[in-house]
Amino acid sequence: MAVRFRIGNFWVGQKEPLFFILGPCVIETEKITLKIAEKIKELSEKLKINVIFKASYDKANRTSIRSFRGPGLLKGLEILNKVRSEFNIPILSDVHKESEIEEAEKVLDVIQIPAFLCRQTDLLIRAGESEKPVNIKKGQFMAPWDMKYACEKVASTGNWQIMLTERGTSFGYGNLVVDMRSIPMMKETGYPVVFDATHSVQLPGALGGRSGGQREFVKYLVRAAVGVGANGLFMETHIDPDNALSDGPNMVPLSQLEEIIKMALDLFEVTRKYD
Repeated sequence: MAVRFRIGNFWVGQKEPLFFILGPCVIETEKITLKIAEKIKELSEKLKINVIFKASYDKANRTSIRSFRGPGLLKGLEILNKVRSEFNIPILSDVHKESEIEEAEKVLDVIQIPAFLCRQTDLLIRAGESEKPVNIKKGQFMAPWDMKYACEKVASTGNWQIMLTERGTSFGYGNLVVDMRSIPMMKETGYPVVFDATHSVQLPGALGGRSGGQREFVKYLVRAAVGVGANGLFMETHIDPDNALSDGPNMVPLSQLEEIIKMALDLFEVTRKYD
């Protein structure tokens, strides 16, 4: 049975319009975050698309201890709450521990489970208990057909507001590959499936103590993902990704985002006729 639910003022589901999760990898400063959010809001109104704003208050799984992690839980949620109120846009961020959710659920419209934590039973159950939509990112080590068990953990709380996100699978060392079969496979759960087009071009650990990326391939993977039936697209974006403090090499420059979104919308209209 296909599941549909509301996020903000729009519906999410396998038969609903294509939606987008957009924003920077991490909150760097309040000023930068609000500026990116403003541009995304303008773009959403111009293109008439459904958007969730994404930014992490803490990147707890950075490669190196010297890497920038973000402002932390409370300061980060304060900034995200400003984005939410100033631009009237739903907010998504990662949670890494059950103890974070008590504060996070007060601000977030969508709770995201990071890929490395997608099997953490207690975290998934606590996220479900928030009664908020939960986006579970498929681990780089997970088979798509095993993600149904992650869904079951959240749904055991009575919360069926679940999304699954494909973000590539580990391919040897320092590389990821996307098996596009995973999108229709995960759609068999009945939950909407999102494609993370920017983390899928990441090159983990390729730059020594930090990850590299190949953002030039984002648009090609977007084409493929929409073609096989993705219900949503996740793309991290930044005004100046070359100087971003986290995941810059795989983020899409804000100046190029509109072109990719227009392409995705055109393809979606064709694809949905055959879905």
